[in-house]
Amino acid sequence: MYAVPLGIDGAELRPLEPWHAEEFLHHIDRGREFIGQYIGLPDVVPDLESSRAHLQRYAEKAATDTGRIHGIWLHGTLVGGVLFRVMDVAQGTAEAGCWLEPSAAGKGLVTRASRVIIDWAVEERGIHRIEWLVSVGNEPSIAVARRLGMTKEGVLRELYAYRGKRHDIEVWSVLAPEWRKHRAADPREEATG
Repeated sequence: MYAVPLGIDGAELRPLEPWHAEEFLHHIDRGREFIGQYIGLPDVVPDLESSRAHLQRYAEKAATDTGRIHGIWLHGTLVGGVLFRVMDVAQGTAEAGCWLEPSAAGKGLVTRASRVIIDWAVEERGIHRIEWLVSVGNEPSIAVARRLGMTKEGVLRELYAYRGKRHDIEVWSVLAPEWRKHRAADPREEATG
């Protein structure tokens, strides 16, 4: 298995695989309420069986080149992750996303990890358009989209029904030429590999 250093002492990005199910569940349990403010991941992973099934779905997506999931480890502890929820290589599109437990918030881990997977998608897989969908109230995730050089395209009103409420979702994206230009202009890119 490989690990990509994230340019922060003790932080690395690794594939998140079915055999990580127990560790993944413990991580979700530590951040269940925080992570669940805007995304349904904690509701999808309430126990070990569902944790294993969730990671297995992503293993199958990786095998069919339709998605990927990676964990962010800090000093050997799984603290968050980034993913391509969907990938359509033929169309050159992908939807990226993230989550993080509260102990790891504010360290730049999601931005650095997202740079790694977006760069891989653009340069290795030929993805032309990366989307980032985020609840309008999720300011930290919106800030990541901005740091990644993404453009806000609009708001999908009341798109997402979650925990008894309908949420407006902002759509952000970056196109391959914009991504390359952003990377060339941002010296922090060198620190994240």
